[in-house]
Amino acid sequence: MGIFVFLPMVLPLTAWPIARLAEQRLHPRSATALLTGVSCVMALCSTVCLALLMVVGTAQLPGNPLPDGWSDPEVRESVPRHEITGKAAILALISVVASWGRALARHYRVRWRAHQALAGLPPTEVAVLPAPQPYAYALPGGRRNRIVVSTAMLAGLGSQERRALFAHERVHLAARHHRHLLFVELAACANPFLWPLRQAVAYAAERWADEEAAQVVGSRRAVARAIGKAALVSRDAPTRTFAAFAAPGPLPRRIAALLGPPPAVRAWPPVFTAVGLALWTATAGALMSAMLSANSAVTLLLLLHAATPL
Repeated sequence: MGIFVFLPMVLPLTAWPIARLAEQRLHPRSATALLTGVSCVMALCSTVCLALLMVVGTAQLPGNPLPDGWSDPEVRESVPRHEITGKAAILALISVVASWGRALARHYRVRWRAHQALAGLPPTEVAVLPAPQPYAYALPGGRRNRIVVSTAMLAGLGSQERRALFAHERVHLAARHHRHLLFVELAACANPFLWPLRQAVAYAAERWADEEAAQVVGSRRAVARAIGKAALVSRDAPTRTFAAFAAPGPLPRRIAALLGPPPAVRAWPPVFTAVGLALWTATAGALMSAMLSANSAVTLLLLLHAATPL
């Protein structure tokens, strides 16, 4: 394995340029899918390498249940400074698993509470809750996906702005944006270097819904006006885990994007541009992470196999 086992843990830095450029130069649909995929691949690879380091570190602990051959000098020498990194990887991997558990528990707890709040209401697509706080969000799962909106939010919007709101939330549900948000949050829990991609995916998902809503309503300016008006009167939605109309993403940038021309739909930007180079760098980083983690795993498995008596 050598020093290469550590590289997948820092290669997410290669995706930082595309995290910001994708917001500006790629279509929001493409940016959401690309950044989610890169985040998941890099998080998986760095977690695999942590697990490999943990195997080496655990084999050195007295009283471990692993075969004696796993603490063979040849196995330990496959990792530089195995005395420190092996034991540190144990704590790091425990921290990652605990972070995943907290994130998943929070996600499903919030979803369960949101569905409980709708108990007794008719199973319609739109659930209107009598509340003095203006909010609106997309709630997946349960018997059916639903759009939850408060009476205060509806009172603050005009008819065309309400159409924009409902179209926006329907896109969130149809495109399953809650899964993108959950995946990138879990990826960021696995590797803190992926936090910028998590924020970029949250923004790109909102922009995706904005653009689709503008096509449904037939006016980009109407959607921008609805977002601005909702932001002025709304507070944080009770379910921040899910996509909300006026909560995630920098609102001034979303409004400015809607007031400008629609984004071009391109499968892949030209190579010799800033976004093209950043995209190739992020893709190369993800592929290199996959190759290095796979190589390290195979190398360690062969060493363990050779060190373990039949």
